Amino acid sequence: MRLWCADFTYVWTAAGFCYVSFITDVYSRRILGWRASMSKTTDLVTAALAQALATRRRASSTFTAQGLIHHSDAGSQYTALAFTEELRAAGIAGSIGTVGDALDNALMESTIGLYKTESIHLGPRRRNWSGLAEVERETAEWVRWYNHERIHSSIDYLTPIEREVMYADTIAQRGEVA
Repeated sequence: MRLWCADFTYVWTAAGFCYVSFITDVYSRRILGWRASMSKTTDLVTAALAQALATRRRASSTFTAQGLIHHSDAGSQYTALAFTEELRAAGIAGSIGTVGDALDNALMESTIGLYKTESIHLGPRRRNWSGLAEVERETAEWVRWYNHERIHSSIDYLTPIEREVMYADTIAQRGEVA
């Protein structure tokens, strides 16, 4: 089973709330797609999904979303007809958590907590965010660092990229298709 989890958060800026959506591969913990926007419409989560699919397609010409499960909370952006149609068109099965269950999407809550702690609220980055462009720049840098440099205890103290390379090597040794 292949499983992606998704959620979004907000960052207060001088221009108002900026919303940042993420999609993470549960196996590798890699953030595959993200998007920032000044509005929390369905486009926010649809754009993150499109980026996640493009990330996988760039890495493998044989990638197919068939059999993939996309899990999120029950927010209106994820239950919107436009989003469910995007999932269906890609061959992805949607999974939506129960309302009010904070543990249902714990992986994404944890990832967003790390994003807020490591990028938005700590160290030299603790400042008044000016707006969307600044949040996008910092988020892009954090996602790059998170995927390529940050080790995760849940995946044997590897980075998400190292975990995916290790998996690809294992599959290649078996002569299988990833």
